[in-house]
Amino acid sequence: MKATYSNCIKACQQCSVACQECLAAMAGKESNTDCPLCCELCMDSCLVAVKFMAADNEFAIDYCKACMDVCAWCAEQCMKHDERHCRECAEFCLRSIEQCRKVVLEGDMV
Repeated sequence: MKATYSNCIKACQQCSVACQECLAAMAGKESNTDCPLCCELCMDSCLVAVKFMAADNEFAIDYCKACMDVCAWCAEQCMKHDERHCRECAEFCLRSIEQCRKVVLEGDMV
């Protein structure tokens, strides 16, 4: 497994947990954004990216690119809320984007 995958896997796992917590906290509440839908999809996106990186699969970079897009959408939606769980979710989404970007950039150099 590539060294950059390790940090990205950790960031994506943490993001997935934060999304799960946000999703649970938002259950049954009204939202004027795509939260909690974004959290559900972001959680899934992060987990799939982790699976492909852990397997050192040739498609890991593609999944990291998709994960970055979904995390960006989720961060944007969650930042519109004042709740602590939404703010934390957005923060972990941004960390995941940062680490996925490193994986993608490294992959583009190969």
